[in-house]
Amino acid sequence: MATQQKASGTSWVRKMIVAGALSAVSIALFLTPFGYIPWFAGASLTVMHVPAIIGGVLEGPVVGGVIGAIFGITSLIKAATAPQGPIDVFFTNPLVSVIPRILVGIAGWLIATLLRGLNRQLGYLAAGAVGSLTNSVLVLGALVLLQAIPLQLAASVFVANSLVEAVAAAILTAGVVSAWKGIEHGRSRSRLADEA
Repeated sequence: MATQQKASGTSWVRKMIVAGALSAVSIALFLTPFGYIPWFAGASLTVMHVPAIIGGVLEGPVVGGVIGAIFGITSLIKAATAPQGPIDVFFTNPLVSVIPRILVGIAGWLIATLLRGLNRQLGYLAAGAVGSLTNSVLVLGALVLLQAIPLQLAASVFVANSLVEAVAAAILTAGVVSAWKGIEHGRSRSRLADEA
């Protein structure tokens, strides 16, 4: 009983640490140019939703949702206080800026969980891709519903940017999660050796 309570407390602390660290990364990506990858014709690809996906895969839907919410709230605040274009006003609506980002980490967790028994690496790749596509589809869909952009433009952005962002998110998620799991595995083996 005491051992279970200790493990539960350790798990909660770990979730808080991971959520805090990845939220800080998400905010840093948002406030600096590092959240964008230059793309053709002056466009850019974003990887700012990737910390939420990684958080979801590593620590579950609550952590992924919290990190996504922080990313969404910073997006909303920036749109409200420092808009850079006519479309930014729509990002003051939580339906566009916050709700999709909360669901990004949850979608990543769900896919990784569903594929865990089949192939963990495939699960990490799929989690990154599906989490990224969740962000794209929901944000673009909300903008279309609010008549901020026409459906044809949303479809063009999806084809030109979102599919490539999904590939980038898949690679980044798989790389970071695999490295994290490798470090954890090494620590566990070291702890067992010390106890022996």
